[in-house]
Amino acid sequence: MKPLRIDARRLLCPMPVIRLQDALEPLPVGSVVEITATDPGVQNDIPAWCRINGQRLDGIEQRGNEYIITVTKLCDD
Repeated sequence: MKPLRIDARRLLCPMPVIRLQDALEPLPVGSVVEITATDPGVQNDIPAWCRINGQRLDGIEQRGNEYIITVTKLCDD
């Protein structure tokens, strides 16, 4: 199964986190979401959101001024 891709470029905190949360909500457990953002704050915000909400942060990759973050849904909120 390919990850759901979310474009959160040019959005500032807290919008990338909100986009991620909204995208994960209807998905079944085990789904993977890949979010691309340009706000450097996502490097801290999304991992913190994952810890608080019981989701798994699979990785953060920086490509130029973009951050590609992969999250797996482990539980329903």
